[in-house]
Amino acid sequence: MRRTYGGRIAVFAAVLISGLIGVQTSRGQSQSSPTGLPSEMPARIEPVTSSFDYVRRVVMVPMRDGVRLHTVILVPKGTKGAGILLTRTPYDADAQTNQAASAHLGSTLSGYDNATEVIVEGGYIRVVQDVRGKYGSEGDYVMTRPLHGPLNPTPVDHSTDTYDTIDWLVKNVPESNGRVGILGISYDGFLPLMALVNPHPALKVAVPMNPMVDGWMGDDWFHNGAFREQNMPYIYEQEATRDNKVKWWTSHFDDYDEYMVAGSAGELGRRHGLEQVGFWRKILEHPSYDSWWQQQAMDKILAAQPLKVPVMFVHSLWDQEDIYGAPALYKALKPKDSGNDKVFLVMGPWHHGQEIEDASALGALKFGSDTGLYFRREILAPFLSQYLKDGAPKADVAPVSAYETGTNAWRRLKAWPSGCVSGCAPKTTPLYLGAGLKLGFAGPENGDASFDEYVSDPAKPVPFRARPSQPVGYSNGLTWPLWLVDDQREASGRPDVLVFTSEVLTAPVKISGQPVANLTASTSGTDSDWVVKVIDVYPDEVAGQPAMGGYQLMVSADIFRGRYRESLETPKAIAADKPLLYKFNLPTANHVFLPGHRIMVQVQSSWFPLYDRNPQTFVPNIFWAKPEDYKKATQRVYHTSFVELPVVAGP
Repeated sequence: MRRTYGGRIAVFAAVLISGLIGVQTSRGQSQSSPTGLPSEMPARIEPVTSSFDYVRRVVMVPMRDGVRLHTVILVPKGTKGAGILLTRTPYDADAQTNQAASAHLGSTLSGYDNATEVIVEGGYIRVVQDVRGKYGSEGDYVMTRPLHGPLNPTPVDHSTDTYDTIDWLVKNVPESNGRVGILGISYDGFLPLMALVNPHPALKVAVPMNPMVDGWMGDDWFHNGAFREQNMPYIYEQEATRDNKVKWWTSHFDDYDEYMVAGSAGELGRRHGLEQVGFWRKILEHPSYDSWWQQQAMDKILAAQPLKVPVMFVHSLWDQEDIYGAPALYKALKPKDSGNDKVFLVMGPWHHGQEIEDASALGALKFGSDTGLYFRREILAPFLSQYLKDGAPKADVAPVSAYETGTNAWRRLKAWPSGCVSGCAPKTTPLYLGAGLKLGFAGPENGDASFDEYVSDPAKPVPFRARPSQPVGYSNGLTWPLWLVDDQREASGRPDVLVFTSEVLTAPVKISGQPVANLTASTSGTDSDWVVKVIDVYPDEVAGQPAMGGYQLMVSADIFRGRYRESLETPKAIAADKPLLYKFNLPTANHVFLPGHRIMVQVQSSWFPLYDRNPQTFVPNIFWAKPEDYKKATQRVYHTSFVELPVVAGP
């Protein structure tokens, strides 16, 4: 998703664009007041760009249905026979190509969504285009517009628009060599996926970074049925106007209070007039994983397509927005890659989109080197060069480049999941949530207590981070990108969070892949959410890093809405006080729990206000839960519960 409430991209376009395109007044050469004093503004400004190291062209590219898309083309001066790097965006092409008013291409591009060193040092022609219906482009906007078919009866979609754009570029940009690569982050990363459906022959490579893939299973809108309530401002701003000028408003500094006062997400939307925008109405109509969501899941769509274009999926291990997508795509497409030369995966220790920024640290974590720069120079640059430059050598890029957190080292792998050079598979190993709140690899014994319990109160939901809860955003001091690496000690001290902790490790424990929660639990209510967090607990004191003493670092965590235990499509009330199995995947990890550390698992029933509250009483649609539906529930977690860890032996 990326552009979010409180985190708008800086816009420097107005002066430069108006100068390059020219502004003609209605009075011709000059304006004058009724008193005869002439205006000092020229009818048309002619900028002097002889010192610029690039040429800027702004064109309206025609699509097959006659709609024209606003497209910015930046050509390095003197360029001949260069490849084109294309990004399609709903976030303002002018802004993304005017990060600074500068004569230098690098400065104009230095910001979201540009891997600046790769573009400038590679000598590429940079093209950024507004998708239909947004900013300078014509047409109607639909959030992540589906492919032509049952959900889109029109003959156009992002696949056809990308095809038509590439066709126009290779015919009308004389400095190009006819080769095009497409890349982008988040929503801009979803769009390269659409380009892989019936791709244009000139499309030679795609790099979707942190892409939106399945909005219900684990990306922007839901996670396993729990609604990501703090994304409501994004929906409002993205669809209220073409240029995102209408802003969501709040009445509280703390989002925790803002969302609590409204009650349900549906009521919060009603109070903001959100039902005026089409995507919100669709969200309200499709709270379950029905065909509407399934038909838009890009991993399912691309698994059914021929594999024609080399693609590199880029994933952030602490992606706070789209942590599901890239690994799901790799899993879906890799079996089709018979030559092991079409599907690549990169996983870095980043937040959402950090791979194009300084990535030497993430919150309290320090990596000892700029992992983002390593990715751009050692992986992305040679990978693009191989496909976009005439006569370029084959890139020395591993099929999987995976950063190993804990040891802080890059690993070159033949496949994923894998923990060793030979491509060996991890061994599924149960980690039991035992009696006495102990965590270990040995199962329960006779005589042990059967369960631990807590009371979940919707009137006092567990915050997803220490309050005050900030809105989603990337600027103005907002720390949204860091929440997945927040210290979890705040939650571990609450009575409504169960905390299971291992003994101090005497040997490293390495996991590569997806942990799987196997939670045997009961509730006194008729619906419930379950949050499971796998945590690396640092030693009580860490030499040279005093702030890391006892730090509780989430390695993998997610939420599951209990009503979908039997079917993701059809919600069902939970039998009260009956132990039931809740099995769900946690996000991908590539981590080593080091000697001296401990492993922790936390279990809770709310993660607020990031996710809407479960009323803990079964209602047909939680979006419209009434105040009287929200009730306390006693939650029991049985000691037969465990988390399957993908443990890897050896280096």
